[in-house]
Amino acid sequence: MLLKFTKMHGAGNDFVVLDGVRQRIDLSPEQLRLLADRHFGVGCDQVLLVEKARHKDADFRYRIFNADGGEVEQCGNGARCFARFVHDRQLTQKREITVETQSGLIRPRLEDDGRVTVDMGAPIFDAKLIPFDGGSGAVSEQLEVAAMTRCCEASGAGMAASHPLPQSAGSASNVSRDVGETLQISALSMGNPHAVQVVADVEHAPVEKLGPLIERHPRFPERVNAGFMQVMDRHHIRLRVYERGSGETLSCGTGACAAAVAGIRRGLLDSPVNVSTRGGALTVAWGGEGQPVLMTGPAITVFEGEIIL
Repeated sequence: MLLKFTKMHGAGNDFVVLDGVRQRIDLSPEQLRLLADRHFGVGCDQVLLVEKARHKDADFRYRIFNADGGEVEQCGNGARCFARFVHDRQLTQKREITVETQSGLIRPRLEDDGRVTVDMGAPIFDAKLIPFDGGSGAVSEQLEVAAMTRCCEASGAGMAASHPLPQSAGSASNVSRDVGETLQISALSMGNPHAVQVVADVEHAPVEKLGPLIERHPRFPERVNAGFMQVMDRHHIRLRVYERGSGETLSCGTGACAAAVAGIRRGLLDSPVNVSTRGGALTVAWGGEGQPVLMTGPAITVFEGEIIL
């Protein structure tokens, strides 16, 4: 099968984007993994599929597949690339579109400076909806400022734990003693589940060690994206995210939204928040409880091509 694709990235979070409006696309998990493979395929963090809308109020349907071939609910950096793709490919003339995802409708908008702003909807704090087994279920308790253990320790007075996350007996043996056995996290959903923790130095945070353990922790039945956030000032954070199904990526749009929201709720940050990732900068604005999260950042086309699957 000959498949046309476009390679794009949003702040280093890279995608293979497929036009499922003008060509019929039905790929198996094995084929998706091949596309995402950086040695034997095109290479990407996620495969994005553009389809005709099924929802009466949407312009398009947006499907996201992680590098492991599994379909997921949401991808913020991908949403910006999605908006750029459908406009550049002349699938629409609208600068603001409504897009159907597994987690609901989102609204990307092309800005005059070339960046894209996405209305990501309101964050979800209900533990059952994240889902996060054993979470308190009360929004204020869930989002209190977390106090880190040892290598993940964050300085500051008056810090209270939000969600202790004990390591399972099988996982603890894989973590060195200087990491500690208990993590303090804030759990929320931006259409997909996130566990955010504050760290003193994001460059030296144990992302490679703790990321896989958090991602597959049994208290997150649908797995989770693990965020490591360093607060620089009240409008600036540095962030690394270990994404479920993809590992650590250079940037994570929903992770940036989740980190900014958690920081604002903890009283550490004020909106808007500039989020520095290893792949570039994003801006996140949030007006508070029940309000949508607005994320602005780049959406870049790298090249177009064809591949035989």
